[in-house]
Amino acid sequence: MPAPPSKDGPRINDEIRVPRVLLIDQHGEKQGIMPTSSALEAAEEAGLDLVEVSPTADPPVCKILDYGKYKFQEQKKKNEARKRQKLVEVKEIKLRPNIDIHDYEVKAKAMHRFFEEGDKVKVTLRFRGGEMRHPELGMKLLQQVKADFDPVAKVEYEPRMEGRQMIMILAPR
Repeated sequence: MPAPPSKDGPRINDEIRVPRVLLIDQHGEKQGIMPTSSALEAAEEAGLDLVEVSPTADPPVCKILDYGKYKFQEQKKKNEARKRQKLVEVKEIKLRPNIDIHDYEVKAKAMHRFFEEGDKVKVTLRFRGGEMRHPELGMKLLQQVKADFDPVAKVEYEPRMEGRQMIMILAPR
């Protein structure tokens, strides 16, 4: 079995060194298995290139097409795929144990927006001074956040104390 191409991209024309290939013409019709030399002649007659599209097949599959146009189409496909790709970011929302109702609503609105954009949210609850004596207040607040966002988000990292802060990570459903 021949080795796949070593250079970047498929082998074309004289670079194809296998004795026999399965040929597909410029109209996409299968011409059958034939010697590489006659496949090259057919490509020359059409004024196009012989491109090895599947080097690992037995025998390798070659297609008659315009190589420049083929490379351009491949590049366009790659760019489209890169455009559709979404990087998931982790946004952070900072809370305090004795947060006011309206302040909580403002933070919740921001969290809803983050989930709609497909981002994860890290909820950080910071304790200061005497607040450290009542970690249950912080846990109660994070449980409320968990309950409020249950329809739109799932808990990825349960609420946990880390030093003077409590952390929880939510991901969109």
